Amino acid sequence: MEITGRTKIMFILADPVAHIRGSVILTQKLNEAGCDVAVSPLHVKPADLAAVIGTMRLLHNVPGFGITIPHKIPVRQHLDGETARATKVGSVNFVKREKDGRLVGDNVDGAGFVDGLVHSNISLIGKRVLQIGAGGAGRSIAFSVAGAGASALSIYNRTADKAAALAAAVQAANPDCKVSVGDLDPTGFDVIINTSSVGMKAEDPMLIDPDKLTSQMAVAEIIMMPELTPLLLAAHKRGCKTSLGKHMLEAQVQRVREFFEL
Repeated sequence: MEITGRTKIMFILADPVAHIRGSVILTQKLNEAGCDVAVSPLHVKPADLAAVIGTMRLLHNVPGFGITIPHKIPVRQHLDGETARATKVGSVNFVKREKDGRLVGDNVDGAGFVDGLVHSNISLIGKRVLQIGAGGAGRSIAFSVAGAGASALSIYNRTADKAAALAAAVQAANPDCKVSVGDLDPTGFDVIINTSSVGMKAEDPMLIDPDKLTSQMAVAEIIMMPELTPLLLAAHKRGCKTSLGKHMLEAQVQRVREFFEL
């Protein structure tokens, strides 16, 4: 694309940024939709987050920015407001800059993730779901999975207290879904979801025993680089339906356009 003075510039704030592919997908999909927008990763250390966000208020051709690891929860304290959805899940993945410089956060991770599952022909209605991870993206996805008709949701996190707190919040908001804290055994589940960052690095361990995956299961990732994580490769080998991390982001584009009024 040709970037001019009319082009709106968006950033994705993260630490680190070498793995980020979302900027490419967002730019491509927004351009295809007729939006003159360019998206770029911005490497921001946690100690510098407040200063960078302060600068964002002053950039008049920046309609807002995306937020990813490790800033999805800390960013909230630097904003002027947030949507009811962001407040419910307790994390933010997109921030809109109003004309007066006010910053408002939203979280479309969960909605985009469920949309991505639909695109991959994976249904959650009546399904038993194992979710790995309870971080910024994991919070949003847990609420959306329960709200999309799952019959049961088991949440595993390395810090059990974090999983327990999320399970309690999701259960309170979705009484028809049985929400609990679980382990890494996929036996008995219909859908396995990895919302953690494990699998992003070559040296990362396999999250679950691949021999316990069956062709009746569906496996979904939120990691975009590598596109096929060890978990997804193991799932493919065993005939599972899969949904890639890029499917979640691709499905978010329309929601991002609506939020930013692009």
